[in-house]
Amino acid sequence: MSAAARALCAAATVACLAAPSATSSAQASAPREVVVSYASNAELSGLRVLRRIPALHAAVVETRGGIRGQTPVLRRTLSVNAPALEQTFLPGVAWEWQWDAANMDAVPDSVLRDASRIKVAVIDSGADLSAPNVGDKAPATWSVLSHSPRVEDVLGHGTFVASIAAGSVRDGVGIAGFGGDAKLLVIQAVDRDGYVTDVDEAAGIVYAVKHGADVINLSIGGSDTSAIEKRAVRWAARRGALIVAAAGNEHDDGNPTEYPAALLQPSGSDGRGGIGLAVGATDRAGARASFSNTGSYLSVAAPGVNVFADESAASAWPHAQVPWASPGFYGWASGTSFSAPEVAGVAALVWGANPLLTARQVAEVIKRSADGNGWTPELGWGSLDAGAAVALAQATHGKALRTAARGHGHW
Repeated sequence: MSAAARALCAAATVACLAAPSATSSAQASAPREVVVSYASNAELSGLRVLRRIPALHAAVVETRGGIRGQTPVLRRTLSVNAPALEQTFLPGVAWEWQWDAANMDAVPDSVLRDASRIKVAVIDSGADLSAPNVGDKAPATWSVLSHSPRVEDVLGHGTFVASIAAGSVRDGVGIAGFGGDAKLLVIQAVDRDGYVTDVDEAAGIVYAVKHGADVINLSIGGSDTSAIEKRAVRWAARRGALIVAAAGNEHDDGNPTEYPAALLQPSGSDGRGGIGLAVGATDRAGARASFSNTGSYLSVAAPGVNVFADESAASAWPHAQVPWASPGFYGWASGTSFSAPEVAGVAALVWGANPLLTARQVAEVIKRSADGNGWTPELGWGSLDAGAAVALAQATHGKALRTAARGHGHW
């Protein structure tokens, strides 16, 4: 039985602030080395694989550099009611700046509601159900580690990811998730040290598909793959699920090809075809985040530096001191782990806007509507544009989508 361990992409890049500051940053932890055993599919070989969790990336709230919409925007308070969408003391910069950067305010209210027919599964370290934006979605839960519905998130990674992908947009507290009213399925497969075996990853994927997940987020990664991981990913794709995975944060450590991302957008594809989406990270200026991996397996990119989201009360992540009266804990963190759930949430919006699309078509809509000028190994097809993706999905159905896509050159 294969036991190739996967390190959480952003376990290496968690960096939270006590409050927004033009110069403040979290202390970076020293790198940790974790040795895990690997066994081939044929037999336990005794080969040892050394994985390194890199030093944390310090998070800094910048005073210069552009993002979409440098002036305050009007909010649809009846449908998207989240204090984190209000600006900080930096003019035009919201606490949840990634919302504006991804053009989420251009998504119609009706699409936020229509996403309720879509289920997003987050396979991660579990979730803190007392975090309001997560708990208010009343998510279904399952732990492949304990074989129970208990998914307490001691690590903190899963809560952060789940709130971004599908946190409530209507509870009037904290942040707004990218998936609108999409249903949330929380699957715990990552242990408290930030590792998951390919066996548990596969079990999580199978559980997600069998329990109705349309979109599956995998903010995990490693430089190798296994037969069982490949089978699980292909099995999910054949059953119509769209998998979104983080491209990794190791650009300055050799920029390795990351899996499972490279199973979704295969190496050498230059963003064409594939069975899912491999997601890189951008900063507030829309440029590639310095840590974000590059390569021919990149599909798109999304905000990944100083992303603001819910934190688990059980984790050790520093909490932001927010100016509003809101339950729960919040903070910033950086990594492609937090870019991927933004794309997963927008995939739910695209599917809600046009239920006739297949999973691969949803992926192509997101790639085609990204703001790039052609594909590059730095950002794939460009930065995520939720408004443009939803508009394309609403205007395109079935055969028309395939014809348009061929003309655009993405397929």
